[in-house]
Amino acid sequence: MNDGLQFDVAGALGPRRYFEALTPQTMAHAYLFSGPPGVGKRTFARRLAQSLLCSAPKSGVLGYDGTCSSCRLFKGAETHHPDFLEHTGTLKIGDPDASIGFADADELTSRDLVRLLQLQSYEGGMRVLVLAEIEFAGPPAANALLKFLEEPPGRVVAILTTSSPGRLLPTIRSRLLDVRFPPLAKEQVGEILLRMGRTPEDAQRGALLGAGSVTRALAALEGDDESLRTRVARWFFEAVDGRTPQDAWATRDTLDDGLETVKTLVRDWIAGTAGAATPAAADLAAEIRALRPLEPAAAIAVLEKIDDAQRLARTNVSPAWVSELVRMALTQSR
Repeated sequence: MNDGLQFDVAGALGPRRYFEALTPQTMAHAYLFSGPPGVGKRTFARRLAQSLLCSAPKSGVLGYDGTCSSCRLFKGAETHHPDFLEHTGTLKIGDPDASIGFADADELTSRDLVRLLQLQSYEGGMRVLVLAEIEFAGPPAANALLKFLEEPPGRVVAILTTSSPGRLLPTIRSRLLDVRFPPLAKEQVGEILLRMGRTPEDAQRGALLGAGSVTRALAALEGDDESLRTRVARWFFEAVDGRTPQDAWATRDTLDDGLETVKTLVRDWIAGTAGAATPAAADLAAEIRALRPLEPAAAIAVLEKIDDAQRLARTNVSPAWVSELVRMALTQSR
């Protein structure tokens, strides 16, 4: 990265290296940032947008000076750059006859975006669209956006972020270049919590309980006894014990995050068998230590099944069936 430029994101080394190797000419027109909740997908998307719109000279695509007229519009949570368009959550199809100015609408729709992305850049450079934690109100809303994805205007980059890629239509996913975001390191979660104003004690505790996710860390700090993580952990220990879990936690909304929790617990189980002192799920250390030792062959088999389940979670397979696949693998490891 050029001297004097910054790119303030935590973790995401793989995505960062990927984009550091690109130039504006070699960038794709549309990306899917996928990964567990709370690992920085939206933050990375916004920093990438700021980099692309920053007026400071650079040979690559990452990095911004933070002081140019463009960067000043990216200060704080709200961004008012005329060439940056952002929407969070569910996207509706919209009125085909509506007419709006760029970034003027309170609730943008697929048809709004198609029209807006045909306009010329205000600054004469690129335009960037970020659809964060994207969901579509129905197939018509998704199909309306395909107009942009199939025939993209020049110098426009779209970034969609999601924790549940399997919920997107295959026609949408096939037109996006998938960039996976892994869990954060404990130190990174703790640093982010400190920036959010949490006390050092809360930051340390959240980092231990978050399993690589700021979202999970915040949920753990709230002390919700029936959080998804708590339900999945209970399900995990019952499955390992050979019992049929009573709590069916797997839904389209919870599947990806739940599988990450299971994988963390399995890794702690393997580490405990090898004599590691501090598990990632520190609050469950006593329960993990009480598990029988996991033989290497069984450990490999369980992790392979979880990887298979995570791949299936990205399709339209029933979430209940995916969780059952993992339960059988845990039970058979006995």
